[in-house]
Amino acid sequence: MSEEGGYTAKEIQVLTGLDGVRKRPGMYIGDTAKRGLHHLVYEIVDNSIDEALAGHCKSIQVELLKDGSARIKDDGRGIPVDMHPSGKSGLELVASSLHAGGKFDKKAYKVSGGLHGVGMGVVNGLSEWMVIEVRRDGKVHTIGYARGKQREPFKVGGRTDERGTTVSFKPDSQIFPSIEFDYDYLRERMMELAFLNKGLRISLSDERSEKKEEFCYEGGIIEFVKHINEARTQLHEPYYLNKKTDHVEVEIALQYTDSYSDSIYSFVNDIKTIEGGTHVVGFRTALTRAVNDYTKSAKLVKEEHRITGDDAIEGLTAIISIKVPEPQFEGQTKTKLGNSEIRGAVDSLFYDAFKTYCEEHPHIAKTISSKIINSMEAREAAQKAKDLIRRKNVFESSVLPGKLADCSEEDPAKCEIYFVEGDSAGGSSKQARDRRFQAILPLRGKILNVEKAPIHKIIDSEAIRNIVLSLGAGFKDDFDMKKLRYHKVIIMTDADVDGSHIRTLILTLFYRYFKDLIEKGYLYIAQPPLYRVQKSKSVHYVYTDAQLAETLKSLGGDAGIQRYKGLGEMNPDQLWDTTMNPETRTLKRVTIEDAILADELFTLLMGDLVEPRRAFIEQHGAAVKNLDI
Repeated sequence: MSEEGGYTAKEIQVLTGLDGVRKRPGMYIGDTAKRGLHHLVYEIVDNSIDEALAGHCKSIQVELLKDGSARIKDDGRGIPVDMHPSGKSGLELVASSLHAGGKFDKKAYKVSGGLHGVGMGVVNGLSEWMVIEVRRDGKVHTIGYARGKQREPFKVGGRTDERGTTVSFKPDSQIFPSIEFDYDYLRERMMELAFLNKGLRISLSDERSEKKEEFCYEGGIIEFVKHINEARTQLHEPYYLNKKTDHVEVEIALQYTDSYSDSIYSFVNDIKTIEGGTHVVGFRTALTRAVNDYTKSAKLVKEEHRITGDDAIEGLTAIISIKVPEPQFEGQTKTKLGNSEIRGAVDSLFYDAFKTYCEEHPHIAKTISSKIINSMEAREAAQKAKDLIRRKNVFESSVLPGKLADCSEEDPAKCEIYFVEGDSAGGSSKQARDRRFQAILPLRGKILNVEKAPIHKIIDSEAIRNIVLSLGAGFKDDFDMKKLRYHKVIIMTDADVDGSHIRTLILTLFYRYFKDLIEKGYLYIAQPPLYRVQKSKSVHYVYTDAQLAETLKSLGGDAGIQRYKGLGEMNPDQLWDTTMNPETRTLKRVTIEDAILADELFTLLMGDLVEPRRAFIEQHGAAVKNLDI
């Protein structure tokens, strides 16, 4: 054996075709958990969306079938089926190769969401099977694959008057721990795509539950803004802009509400840019400048006062959707736009248009200005409060909250903290925990609703102050990930209505003021069992109603079913075994998408407006279980 440990040419693996995708799926779809699984559907739908962006597709159907497969059908031009110089048809190349597609030279597609030509090939490589049907040139063309390898030849079938592409596939259970699609998870993205593509009809159906919905919005992103603000008090009709230059198309809809927080969602070629980017920077700069110019010219503020970007977006709901031929993405999740020229383009287009709008609609401009000036005055008051806090070191104290039962481990990467509802559950969890790496912070009662509170009230809240001090990394603009004391932050609440409410309040706090922590993947939700099922000496802990039915069926005969309403009902051993032991527990990692959904639902259920809440209860009331009265 050589000095180099036997590392010779024969150790070098050459992965051909789609083998590399199966070997390292995370490189292509992020992960093999829930997000990665649903990303398979998005990859295929994005191809249909690109056809819509090019003006060739009016309808997309997404179907979840009983056998666990998905089928996506569109009425676009159909994938090319003629022969490529390589000796394969265009369809075979797209389905079985990476970096093969019509989006590179910008002749077939001027703008597209799929940039790398890997979409269909990746889905093929990660599917147990895939069948593609292309209706084009009056004929039906089909081909079939199994785990990325061709299993059915490329066939030309009967005649058809239709056109478009249908892709059916079943995710591979050898790759994904769970291959069960979540209807609601897909629903959000399909609705979003329909909002972003005015007049495009997207239907979503699920054979398993017989759910079916169709999304089509002739008002496009104006309706998107109205949808987000449905449960908020709207201060004016939405403002809308659609302008094009040689290099970019800018579409913006915005509306102010009486909320204290902002909801700004940005997209590039229909891809959600969670981390923002140059288009958002350009928008914020232009908005702040336009508002400052208007309020000064209308003599609404004194010369010594200056409205900041944060003042200008308080209570703002905005959708920024741009189309760019060559987007460049950066950031950890590749969802931050980096094109430097876009900042100036969005800035100048929006500034000129919005300034003119304010001058032509003085009544609306004064309503918006009044909201922003209130924000500025509240910020100045909050700044004084924060300065006082800093002088007193309220958030930088070396003294940890008295209620915190800390762990002995000092490496944050090995430490976890549980935010537990109430002193009773706090007592059980303190006894149940592993003191070496698990810390417990009991939270008494419901924490403050940060959606409806100005910053100085939030700072005054004892529960929030305890959370901030326990984490040790500061708050909002002063939040510093490097100082974070735990890399697993776990929300552990009861499996009842109050528990759900408290969990949503905490999620809203983190989404608004600790978003970096969610983006890093450090926030989790504990999954305590709903039931304890015992038959003679055999004990089973059950986490869902579906699992309960399966457990009872497998046990047969009579079993003493105990439903856990609260964590305090469990003794420490049970709590450790079911919810806190890293070997046996189930934790749900909170994603930004989860936080956005919780935030929207919370606004709906806890907002000022009664009508949207009543409509929601009427729609979902029949499905309620375990109602607390």
